[in-house]
Amino acid sequence: MTRIKTIFWAALALVAVLWFAADPAALRVAGFFPLRGAMVQISGLLAMTCMSVAMILALRPRWPERWIGGLDKMYRLHKWLGIGGLVLAIVHWLWAKGPKWAVGFGWLTRPERGPRPAAGSAVEEVLRTWRGTAEGIGEWAFYAAVLLIAVALIHRISYRAFYQTHRWLALAYLVLVFHTVVLMKLPYWSSPLGLVMALLLAYASAAALVVLARRVGARRKVAGTVTQLQYFPELRVLRGDIDIPQGWPGHKPGQFAFVTTGDTDDAHPFTIASAWNPAEPRLTFVTKELGDYTQRLPEVLHIGQPARIEGPYGCFTFEDDCARQIWIGGGIGITPFIARMQQLAMDRQAYVGRPRVQQVDLFHTTADWSEDAIAQLRADAEAAGIRLHVLHDGRDGRLTGERIRQTVPDWQQASIWFCGPAGFGAALRRDFAASGMPVARRFHQELFAMR
Repeated sequence: MTRIKTIFWAALALVAVLWFAADPAALRVAGFFPLRGAMVQISGLLAMTCMSVAMILALRPRWPERWIGGLDKMYRLHKWLGIGGLVLAIVHWLWAKGPKWAVGFGWLTRPERGPRPAAGSAVEEVLRTWRGTAEGIGEWAFYAAVLLIAVALIHRISYRAFYQTHRWLALAYLVLVFHTVVLMKLPYWSSPLGLVMALLLAYASAAALVVLARRVGARRKVAGTVTQLQYFPELRVLRGDIDIPQGWPGHKPGQFAFVTTGDTDDAHPFTIASAWNPAEPRLTFVTKELGDYTQRLPEVLHIGQPARIEGPYGCFTFEDDCARQIWIGGGIGITPFIARMQQLAMDRQAYVGRPRVQQVDLFHTTADWSEDAIAQLRADAEAAGIRLHVLHDGRDGRLTGERIRQTVPDWQQASIWFCGPAGFGAALRRDFAASGMPVARRFHQELFAMR
């Protein structure tokens, strides 16, 4: 989370500093309307910075994933940038429109304008010609962006509606690029601010075209077939296997992939619940009915159905140098730990006699109960040499940090790997931080909260 905040604020601070360096007199103006002009410029630049970085992250690029901490963290940053861009765009719109309303109501008096100076170049003359158009379509693109971002943020709206409409933000963004290029002060383009904005707008515009062409992650997609389905009605959980004959590069336990089934292109991320064995090229996914998309899966999936898999993604890969690890899987958050246990079991068979490097305690807390599912989990834990602690909320009560510390006396030497409800994870993180654990380095948490 610290890196997400750092990137978010650093991007805004960079553009703000470059703007002030390009126009140091902007905030020393006399009168409201000159100040309004400066505020329109900086608010628009900051809004486009947020939108541009968000559009670049929409490509799911590999190069920043490890530094940010995984695609789940990149998506959280993407969300913050979208909200930040929306707020700054509203501020920009209010600075642009508000004074006009105030003049209309008689609250402000517009200063008289002298004759406009002649254009200093052909470029300036062209930009002046397009100014009215840029203002008009930019305003409508702003309204469209507000609506589409609202659809993305309101979880009651179906995942399919979100997925099908979210790409149209790319079109609104391209219109706003035109708006920015025409209306940004011409002298800015010859400054470092202009260089940074040109690079951002160009990269993000290319990303927008990829999104509109539905080619995001196209080179990382492989074809597969659904070969097995098992439904656990007590848990409202579906387990499915997808055979991948060729093309899958392999994955680490804890990573996830985007899965598309049938004729639609509604890709949805799911954690991979199996270790990778090239001799048996198969991926297992375990999904719980948490939203409209996952509720439909037991009805629409069938054996023999084609599927497309994109990935792998994620850095929740259990890689650290701690002598002990504590795993916490809340509900369906158990899936990455299933994959890791299978990998450890395979390693134990392949390297008989090799001493264990890490001791692991797995806490699985669940509000629902299935004897079959728990029996499979116990078998996986035994094969991997993992100490398993299963807690049924109705029978055993809630899992707390104190309960974990009592069960694992040497918890100070451990790292914690958590996957489950975000609020539960945040509470445990605060609890262990208060107990002296360096959570910034040792508390690892998946941040996905998809419908």
